[in-house]
Amino acid sequence: MRIRVNGESREVDQASSLLDLLRQIGLEARNLAIEHNGEFVEDDRLGEVTLNEGDTLEIVRFVGGG
Repeated sequence: MRIRVNGESREVDQASSLLDLLRQIGLEARNLAIEHNGEFVEDDRLGEVTLNEGDTLEIVRFVGGG
């Protein structure tokens, strides 16, 4: 199925969770802010959110500095 991640189309397996997707693209949930269809997703819910055709994700990595 197709979803959009940070504005780019991506093919993912049916019934993938948000946590599955992060593993597929090589990201750890740590230090990320994730929005799924306009709603912020708490870290402890990443495995509970099932992706569906046409979903939109925005994934932002926190970067420290000074």
